[in-house]
Amino acid sequence: MPVRDERRAESPGELVLTVLACGSAVVVFAVFAWIVGDIVRHGASEISWSFLVDPPSRAGRAGGISSVIVSTLEILLVCLGVAVPIGVGAALFLAEVARGGRFAGRLVRAGLDVLAGVPSIVSGLFGNAFFCVTLGLGFSILSGGLTLACMVLPLLTRSLELGLRSVPDDYRMAAAALDLSSTRFFAQILLPAAAPGLAAGLLLGIGRAMAETAALILTSGSVDRMPGSLLDSGRALSVHVYELAMNVPGGEARAYATALVLVLLLVAINLLSNTMVHRLVSPRVSA
Repeated sequence: MPVRDERRAESPGELVLTVLACGSAVVVFAVFAWIVGDIVRHGASEISWSFLVDPPSRAGRAGGISSVIVSTLEILLVCLGVAVPIGVGAALFLAEVARGGRFAGRLVRAGLDVLAGVPSIVSGLFGNAFFCVTLGLGFSILSGGLTLACMVLPLLTRSLELGLRSVPDDYRMAAAALDLSSTRFFAQILLPAAAPGLAAGLLLGIGRAMAETAALILTSGSVDRMPGSLLDSGRALSVHVYELAMNVPGGEARAYATALVLVLLLVAINLLSNTMVHRLVSPRVSA
């Protein structure tokens, strides 16, 4: 007896949507490949070991970017060191405490959504007025990192909240049946289960923080020497690219090379985050 093919033929509307979706994916990948290819074509010839370990000289036209890399990593560490604990706490509040649509939860979500839409130049002006002037931190790595933390916090919190909300309620009922404390439930069950959401929020936050320019010019400054402490001014990679491309004659090739280092650094952080998430999720899946 012949087997009947029960696969349903796609309607013309579904076929159009499929073609549009595939076409959009191809366009996105093509734009990404074009941008990366252009950066590699113009900047790869400038990349060398000395470019990575030597300090800048002649306004960046010579030397390397060692002090710029160190400043960028220090700004990023300050940003994540402040944003991650606050973001995790706020996400736990929104996903667990205020999950029933309480007024406090709606108010916090509205505030986060508004904060996420604030232009970076406005965040930079706030950071300059509050951290640099009011708190007396001046143009420093600490001011830049704290300003970026304010900008990253909405993305991190909302992404982690979605990750926490995606955890099945069976986990919560099982924890209640076993009489687990809230601390053990959050640390041992809920956060590992929401690790993909945390990783997504971290990557979005890191991407925005490392690509930010205007806010850092107004808070961390653009001094290209090696920082001695968090209270010293420091130039981030994105600011270095801007300075070389716009304010330094003959610095275009070095700007492309710095942009290439920035892209490679983002890729490395992406791979590291995915590896950490895989190690967090694998034991839970195997169990």
